[in-house]
Amino acid sequence: MRLPKRLSPTTLLVVAGLLLALISSILLTHRRHTEAIEADRIARTKLPDTLRVVTLSGATTFFVYRDEPMGYQYELVRLFAERIRRPMKLYLAHDLDEAERLVRTRQMDLCITPRAVTQSSKEELLFTGPEELSGLTLVQRRVLNREDTARYVRDVTGLLDRTVTLLAGSRAEERIQRLQEQLGGTINIKLLPSDTLDSEDLIDQVADGVIDYTIADQELARLAKTYYPNIDISVEVGFAQRLRWFTSPYNEGLAKALDEWAKNIPQEKAFKTIYRKYFELNKNEDTSSAEQPQSPTERIPKGPKIGRGERTYVHEGGISPFDTIFRKEAARLGWPWQLLASIAYQESNFKPTVIGWSGARGLMGIMPRTGQIYGASKEELLDPKVSVRVAVDCIRSIEKMFKSIPEGDDRISVVLASYNAGPAHLQDAIRLAQKYGYSTTKWAGGIEETLRLKSEAKYYNDPVCRAGYLRGKGVARYVEQVMARYNGYLEHTSSKD
Repeated sequence: MRLPKRLSPTTLLVVAGLLLALISSILLTHRRHTEAIEADRIARTKLPDTLRVVTLSGATTFFVYRDEPMGYQYELVRLFAERIRRPMKLYLAHDLDEAERLVRTRQMDLCITPRAVTQSSKEELLFTGPEELSGLTLVQRRVLNREDTARYVRDVTGLLDRTVTLLAGSRAEERIQRLQEQLGGTINIKLLPSDTLDSEDLIDQVADGVIDYTIADQELARLAKTYYPNIDISVEVGFAQRLRWFTSPYNEGLAKALDEWAKNIPQEKAFKTIYRKYFELNKNEDTSSAEQPQSPTERIPKGPKIGRGERTYVHEGGISPFDTIFRKEAARLGWPWQLLASIAYQESNFKPTVIGWSGARGLMGIMPRTGQIYGASKEELLDPKVSVRVAVDCIRSIEKMFKSIPEGDDRISVVLASYNAGPAHLQDAIRLAQKYGYSTTKWAGGIEETLRLKSEAKYYNDPVCRAGYLRGKGVARYVEQVMARYNGYLEHTSSKD
């Protein structure tokens, strides 16, 4: 047997060097792998430097009103961002599929459009934050007299042999079909196309007496009741679903922080204020009654004084105690002063210290941010002279945006709608009118029609729309009421001017 040849010292040194290099490489790779695991763990558990939020525009999620960003879910997540001291960026998705894709690919950190928590969705998404239990509810008119009693439904069995109007293909249609089987009777179902109507439209029709019954998600129904106190939403017709915000499973730290915050948020004053704003406060308190006056003088305040405490304003005839201010400021605008008076009544009922649900303040219903733009503080907006001055400055700026509309009632109507909702929504309506063949210079039958369409997802998600959801029918009603009252004021004051 031959013994192996003895290696030279030089060869041993080379071999030793190679072994050391291999060991060093293995140790370095292991260290880098360990560091990568640790970095990934830290990244998963840390909060983002900027909270990137995605949502769908909608009545309860996010919308712009009077150039102010609003929405129940939006205000909640803004509260959370303030709590963790992070700046927030908002992105509007066109549908929930897009929002989910952005979250899964980590282009967005969080979606605040609540989604049903299901076993299959939990495999790809991490549900977090506030939890809502939302089912379906019957929307009908309240009982106001004996004649209404026969129409009123007290529980789901009362739907038998009644006609319920629903959107085709909706969750409500599926629920009613099942309810018929459970009750062993017939519910007359009237289906309407969902490409031209939405649940809000059907709720509006119930409130207006066009239809007797529809079914809507509870959260939307609660919101609608703040616009229509004459509806009843007490009868539940579907099992509640768990709805939550969602993030990527990667964002463990964000989800943990959200869950901890959500545990205590219902007891906090800020949350209660937000909830009350969207689901309890009467949304018509910024405006006057929906009913029009029987005579021009019916809306003119009675009595010698308006106001309380130190701020008391004497009414010496005419329309209001503020007619002198309206006359002076209207001269800068080139509008009849009675039109400013009509806006003031619509916004505040001539109560100069009123603050509406949206935050609009004072005689002319000015938002604080708008006041800042025109040099007035929140406190100064409660001064009638300042309020009317800012309103005229604002209206003059708005009017310049719509010079393409000929002077007259059409332009005034568009400017009034912009004053109420914000110019961006009227610019959306004009682009929609151009796209869908409506008049872009006429209010009635043109811009008004497309403005109303902005409450429907098909239209507010249209690429030409940039300001998202708007309850356009409410804005159209605002214009109608202001113009009707203005004409009444003109008749009342014509003999005195």
